Amino acid sequence: MGTDVFRSEVPLTVNGEPRRPTVDHRSTLLDVLREQLGLTGAKKGCDHGQCGACTVLVDGRRANSCLLLAVAHEGCDITTVEGLRAADGEGLHPVQRAFLERDAFQCGYCTPGQICSAVGALAEAAAGHASHVTDPGADTGAPVELTRDEIRERLSGNLCRCGAYPHIVEAVEDVAP
Repeated sequence: MGTDVFRSEVPLTVNGEPRRPTVDHRSTLLDVLREQLGLTGAKKGCDHGQCGACTVLVDGRRANSCLLLAVAHEGCDITTVEGLRAADGEGLHPVQRAFLERDAFQCGYCTPGQICSAVGALAEAAAGHASHVTDPGADTGAPVELTRDEIRERLSGNLCRCGAYPHIVEAVEDVAP
């Protein structure tokens, strides 16, 4: 049996552009993004979904791309840090700008994952998705106020070895409604 049996063309929308990479069925979304599509913002950190360096948005939701088989995401809308933009389509996304203004990075390795996670967390809170620290008495489905504890909890899946956490929280506070 030839190796082509284990490869498929997978239509995806990546950063707003239709793409059709031919992928090995064992390839992760992270590997396809980096190796086939040349999008190197998402990083391979732990390769076990524990550090968050590979975080991207899949259909608007945060996901660890090192754990996702690319072939299983046919038709999905993938957004990497390279695809984030301001609302008018020009310039940096507000979270990217806030990270720069707050110096919310040091070595920068985790920054793309932190930014994608923050964008996803902001959307989840606005949609009323509760976290572990959300007040149980809060209105179900109502936007969740992003306190420092909420931000820390929602970004707890993204590790920063340099310890830029205080500035990351401040950057997210700056853009939270």
